[in-house]
Amino acid sequence: MTAAVAAFAVGGAFPSPAVAAWRTVLTAIVVQGIPFLLLGTLVSAAINSLVPTRVFARLLPRSPALAVPVAGAAGVVLPGCECASVPVAGSLMRRGVTPAAALAFLLSAPAINPMVLVATSVAFPGNPRMVLARLVASLATSVVMGWLWAGLGREEWLRLPRRHPGHAPGAGRLEEFRASLQHDFLTAGGFLVIGAAAAATFNIAVPHSVLRTFSDSPWLSVPLLGLLAVILAVCSEADAFVAASLAGFSPTARLAFMVVGPMVDLKLVALQSGTFGRAFALRFSTATWLMAVLCSALTGWWLL
Repeated sequence: MTAAVAAFAVGGAFPSPAVAAWRTVLTAIVVQGIPFLLLGTLVSAAINSLVPTRVFARLLPRSPALAVPVAGAAGVVLPGCECASVPVAGSLMRRGVTPAAALAFLLSAPAINPMVLVATSVAFPGNPRMVLARLVASLATSVVMGWLWAGLGREEWLRLPRRHPGHAPGAGRLEEFRASLQHDFLTAGGFLVIGAAAAATFNIAVPHSVLRTFSDSPWLSVPLLGLLAVILAVCSEADAFVAASLAGFSPTARLAFMVVGPMVDLKLVALQSGTFGRAFALRFSTATWLMAVLCSALTGWWLL
C-alpha cells in the first residue's frame, strides 16, 4: 500500500484547506472501499482455491448468449460494492467462466444486490419506482454489455488474470487461499488508492457552481450526473443518499448517477486496469458509461 503512504505524505507536505479537504475525501473513499475490497478478495480466494471448476460448468449455460443474463441476475447474491466485484470477476475467469458472463456479473453485482436496493428505498421513501428503475436499468446495462463483449470483444483487448504464484499442483487448499488472498488484496488495494486519489482531486478541483449550471437542462443533466458519478466514486451502498440530495436534478438524472456509479468510476477504472489491463479498462469503461447513461434515460422515461 505504498501509494496510500505517498498520498498522505503529499497532503502533509502542503497544509492548506484545499489539501485538507483532498485528504478527507481520499480517506473517505479508501476507508469506504477497503472492507468491500477485502470481502471481494476473500470471495475471490475462496473461488480460486476451494471451488472446483466443474461447479461453474454446471451452474452456467454453455452458450455465452444464455450465460450472460444468468450471470447478470446472479449479481443479486453478492452483498458488496464495486471494489469487491473486480477480483471476483477475475477469479471467475481464472476458473473457466466465459469473460462475457464474468463481466456481466462484475457490472451487476454492486448495482442490484439487496443492500443497494434497500438503501435506495430508504433514500427515496415512498418512491418504489426509483428502486425498480435502478434494478431494471442496471441489469439491462450489465446484460447488454456482456452480450456486446461476447459479440464484439477481442481476446487481445483483455488480459486474463493469471493464477497467483502460490498456486501449484502440490499446494494445499489453505495455502492456495492465503497466497491468493494476499496477492489479490495487495494488488487491487494499490489501484484502489490511485483511483481514490484521482477522484479526490476532481472532487476538490471542480466548483459546485458548475453543476448547478446544467441542472435545469434535461438533455445535459443526465450525462452530467453520469460523469459526476465517475468522478465522485461513491460506494454503491451510499450513492443513493448522494443522489437523493441532488434535489435540483430530475429523477432520471439522479437515476443515471446511481446506475453509472457502481459500474464506472475512477477507482474502478484503476482496479480494472490493474486486473485486466489498461487497454481493456479504457474500452470497457467508456462503452459501459455510454450504455448505462442510455439505459438510465430510457428507463427513466418509461418508469419515472
